[in-house]
Amino acid sequence: MNESPLLSVRGLTKRFGGLVAVKDIGFDIRPGEILGLIGPNGSGKSTVMKLIMGIERPNAGSVKVNGVEMAGWAPHRIARAGVGIVFQHSRPLHRQTVLEHIKLALLPDSLVKLAAEPHVHQRAQEIAARVGLAAVMHRHPATLPFADLRRMEMAKAIARDPQVVLVDEPFAGLTVAESEAFSELIRGFRAEGRAVLLVDHNVKSLSALADRVLAMYLGEHVAEGTAEEVMRNETVRRVYLGGKLELRQRTGAAGDAKPTILEVAGLRVLYDKACALDDVSLHVREGEFVSIVGLNGAGKTTLFNALSGLVRYQGTIRFDGRDLRGMSGAAISRAGLVQCPETRELFGDMTVLENLELGAYHLADTVRAKQLSWLFDLFPILQSRQGQTARTLSGGEQQMLAIARALMAQPKLLILDEPTLGLAPVILEQLSKALESLQKSTPITVVLGEQNVRFALPHADRVYVLEHARIIWEGSASRFEAEMGRGFLEVVPNNGSGATTSGDARTQGQQRRASF
Repeated sequence: MNESPLLSVRGLTKRFGGLVAVKDIGFDIRPGEILGLIGPNGSGKSTVMKLIMGIERPNAGSVKVNGVEMAGWAPHRIARAGVGIVFQHSRPLHRQTVLEHIKLALLPDSLVKLAAEPHVHQRAQEIAARVGLAAVMHRHPATLPFADLRRMEMAKAIARDPQVVLVDEPFAGLTVAESEAFSELIRGFRAEGRAVLLVDHNVKSLSALADRVLAMYLGEHVAEGTAEEVMRNETVRRVYLGGKLELRQRTGAAGDAKPTILEVAGLRVLYDKACALDDVSLHVREGEFVSIVGLNGAGKTTLFNALSGLVRYQGTIRFDGRDLRGMSGAAISRAGLVQCPETRELFGDMTVLENLELGAYHLADTVRAKQLSWLFDLFPILQSRQGQTARTLSGGEQQMLAIARALMAQPKLLILDEPTLGLAPVILEQLSKALESLQKSTPITVVLGEQNVRFALPHADRVYVLEHARIIWEGSASRFEAEMGRGFLEVVPNNGSGATTSGDARTQGQQRRASF
């Protein structure tokens, strides 16, 4: 391999007001090499990609392509100099066919050279065939499935013949088979001697492709090396999993004799043409605490939004004996299924007390007062802050308020979506104690969606693992520790060519499910 890097980044820093989104990031990518960039939401991965492409201007640092400094250049200059980007979201020209999109990307910057139409047409057809679009190249984007829209973005990048290729979230919304086909296209870049920066939430798919992996967290460098080395790094595992697993023995846990309160069968959700959930089935019994574990982008929030009536779906959702199809989100909430969203959705200019009362607007005054008193016992800090506006609370206090507001509605089933996101360890301990008290003192059923396994497992009666839009595992918390604890972030070995050493991703997924 050529030792001179095609892309060299040093000291890259970006601030948005007082927030440091990227801090002193540096790396090299050589010809024929794929560098994977990983990290949870908010780590700064996409910002790094935008800084390299010129979509954002860095506050400090160097970006060199083939030895030429390009930090701060406009995106079109960087593209001309040999950098291409495959965007996660396609924004096509709807009146142009697939072939016309590729031809537009092939056109030279100088308009006087447009006479080379026959060559451009032939080259566009070759690129369409290479990415698997030959059969649909005369169709318009609106008629294409999501995977073909992603292929079109890849084709447009190939048309510019870049030395450096930036690929953003290539596997988001794709099926396993589609992900493998896309992986082959990315391996093609390596074979052609291009330098590839690959960003994705799907750690396992990314690791199967990347020669090296760089992990980020809160804008900073955490670890770098082979995928196996990075995934063994204690800081990386703590960032993704929350640290060492510590299970607690549930007393009086919901048993098999309890009736089912929530039943989901064959759930499928599409965002436009992207598949966010694929044939998801699960059940929850009354009084159970069920944790749904998955990395960012696995589909947890989509699942919860479907349960809450916020997105359209195929399949069946039954709650407390009722089919929820056609019910509004408000009606579902009044029926007793209440979600505390990942984004909290507090009213920032209203006080703590006003936010809480909104959660119980449909209750009688005496019931509301009793519920409020109970929640102030559960979250004492909220009582002392009840006259304070929500936007002035700390992040941990806002999370407590969001959970308390959901509980004010007297739910039969409470959904908690990523409640630990961005919180300090001391706040996590407070939330954990509150959940323990909730379990001991109420009959409320809880469904928790979390990436942080350390937080998700201690209270759980059962665990589902959601990966790449599908449920791949179900069992007790103790079984998870034994069967999935080490494997949750384990990567598929890369044998140097980018191919896996033990079959493709589909085969491995089947083997994993069969073994459980």
